[in-house]
Amino acid sequence: MTNFEKNLSRSISEKLGIYEDLQNNVDQIEKISNFIYKKICSNGKILFCGNGGSASDAQHLATEFLVRLKPKLNRQSIPAIALTLDTTFLTACGNDFGFNNIFSRALEGIGNKNDILIAISTSGNSKNILKVLDKAKKMKIHSICLLGNNGGLAKKNCNDKIIVNSNNVARIQETHIFLGHTILEHVEQKLIKRKKIKLINANSV
Repeated sequence: MTNFEKNLSRSISEKLGIYEDLQNNVDQIEKISNFIYKKICSNGKILFCGNGGSASDAQHLATEFLVRLKPKLNRQSIPAIALTLDTTFLTACGNDFGFNNIFSRALEGIGNKNDILIAISTSGNSKNILKVLDKAKKMKIHSICLLGNNGGLAKKNCNDKIIVNSNNVARIQETHIFLGHTILEHVEQKLIKRKKIKLINANSV
């Protein structure tokens, strides 16, 4: 067996274990999806944040809310933004107020009580994630965490959470994207079914 085959086999085995564990979170995924749907219907928006690979996941998921998830399903944009996008802001805030405050400072400026904060962290212990969760609580913004390992400190500081029971960062991140896509699909279907957003012709945008 080649190294590639060994790694692929190990990855499949790990994912099967993770997804079996996630079956216990089906109700939680449904709850989170319904809550996001209600906030979108109340003119709220989704604010994503994360560090490193989780920053990419935040941007990835925000883009699919704004643009589309499925190539053949064109619909109105769903309001979402990643708090990691503006390099000018990130470098200015990091320089002037410290890197630990980059997300909380952004949330303070653009967040409101109808919004939802989705914080993504493989460890649950990043200081800027903990600070933005504190800020969300003070601003009465509902917070959802996608976490890994044992959830870290963040699991006690958010309103809802899904913890990927693994200490393999790559598998955690892959599962976070799976969870994000699953939640988005639930939200998208509900918005369309209840005619809260319209289907459109992509060429007419």
